[in-house]
Amino acid sequence: QVQLVESGGGLVQAGGSLRLTCAATSHIFSVNTMGWYRQAPGKQRELVATITDGGRINYVDSVKGRFTISRDNAKNTVYLQMNSLKPEDTAVYYCNVHYPIGKDYWGKGTLVTVSS
Repeated sequence: QVQLVESGGGLVQAGGSLRLTCAATSHIFSVNTMGWYRQAPGKQRELVATITDGGRINYVDSVKGRFTISRDNAKNTVYLQMNSLKPEDTAVYYCNVHYPIGKDYWGKGTLVTVSS
């Protein structure tokens, strides 16, 4: 069973930065995609960014140029550097590990609040 632990959320003013970290506390297979999703109040969960084990990256259009996803395979850790934050980025951010066989694991989430 993969367990994911997120950290780095908090309250920040618009224009500020935060760095989210997600660490897998148990073994994960090397072939996977790690990513970040978010869910704002009253909205559905949406993809923010993903990165494959080979380094292929995908971002939702609304964060392109502001957010950067990266991973450390040796540490089974994925990061999300968030710059130029906007109030509309306020959400609970969830870490995800996806295996090609279709299995998904989720963290419990970390709250990011951006004040205007």
